[in-house]
Amino acid sequence: MAAGVNGAEILGRGAKDGGILFRRWFDALSAAPERGEKTAYVFVMGSLAEFLRSFGLHVSFPEINSLQTAVRRVAQDYLAVAEDYGYSPDVCGYVKADVGVQLRHGEHPMGRIPKPDLAVLTNACNTYVKWAEIWERLYGMPVFTLDVPGSRSAGEGPLGSSDGFERDRRYVECQLRELIPVCERVSGMKFDIGRLRETLHHANTMSAAYQRVLALNRSRPAPFNALSDGTIYLGVANALRGTPEGSRYFEDLAEEMAYRAENRIGTLAEEKYRLIFIGVPCYPIFRRFFELFANWGGVFVASTYLQFAAGGIDAPFRYDLARPIESLAEGLLVSVRHSMDSMFFGERELLEAVGAFAADGIVYHPIKSCRTVSTGLADKRRAISARCDAMSLFIESDLVDKRVVSEAQMKNRIDAFFEGLASKKMRVQAGAPAQSAALARR
Repeated sequence: MAAGVNGAEILGRGAKDGGILFRRWFDALSAAPERGEKTAYVFVMGSLAEFLRSFGLHVSFPEINSLQTAVRRVAQDYLAVAEDYGYSPDVCGYVKADVGVQLRHGEHPMGRIPKPDLAVLTNACNTYVKWAEIWERLYGMPVFTLDVPGSRSAGEGPLGSSDGFERDRRYVECQLRELIPVCERVSGMKFDIGRLRETLHHANTMSAAYQRVLALNRSRPAPFNALSDGTIYLGVANALRGTPEGSRYFEDLAEEMAYRAENRIGTLAEEKYRLIFIGVPCYPIFRRFFELFANWGGVFVASTYLQFAAGGIDAPFRYDLARPIESLAEGLLVSVRHSMDSMFFGERELLEAVGAFAADGIVYHPIKSCRTVSTGLADKRRAISARCDAMSLFIESDLVDKRVVSEAQMKNRIDAFFEGLASKKMRVQAGAPAQSAALARR
């Protein structure tokens, strides 16, 4: 960190600047049609934002747009439009909120979502493919699906075997080369490998800084909350990936987090319990959801959400600017596998995180309308509890639909969880043996 840093200027900069940048990004997205600029719809797992930006395309994230309707407490209006149109209550809430936006001609609480000129997606989530088909039926624009091979088994890791990985990388590269003429036709701009190198450079810078930010939360007290603050960081990471503004933001954020860690400035007045969050936040009551933990002195020091929704920038990978297309294929393969592995094969990483972040507890949050994130969490909880003594909490709600969120029931379970944590801490301080992991679960 540079000498002579002014704490008054640096503290709170990440939250403030993140809000400003996100608003500017959304304003530019809303104004794109008036300027004659084209927009690609993408998803957070494998967005290829740095690639699409090299063609001058705006990127719109329907997942981000949908969660914003929930955070701003208007999601029910959009869900009702989609359900009246014929979508089942069991369909992914993100999908239905987005369908509501499309049927209301792009009307959104942050502006107006432009119609897609192109959709680019991966198979990281099975819902992505069917979701893009909805836009194709509505607008008839081109849809490009990248088939990214996943890890074959637990413990294989994103790189897999060297021979198998190289075959998969070449397979992804061939698809990327097929995408180039599609983007040229949509954008009216010829592919420029120099522009691609530039966006990849900014993505590398962002990734390095993002990883520093995550690692700094191992400090005690934690300089940021991985649930509330982390969601802001994710928004900027996805929306501004491959841009100089995005990379500068995360370099500044890493400086702020380092200052906080060095000066022991936490995110709460008193940090009592360090927690790891598994799943997607409860956006319909987002602020209240965070407060239910913060009121007990609970801080989320790490979250799987900051991994699988980060588009791979948390992974130890950097683009090779000397071979941009080949390296982009490698990065896409690594990032999509990394995202899927954190959901499906994440037990080893989770156990390592419990130790690295000195976590007291793990909060599992399956959500009704997202099977991809929620499937297997009960089994994962059982497996983890058998191998470490961190207490765990299992609470269910939804990411958009407030009708299936019971705040009172949630509060009762969270309060009981913290009472158990407090009791365990008292026994440990008194020198008594801790309860077994089986008895510690609630």
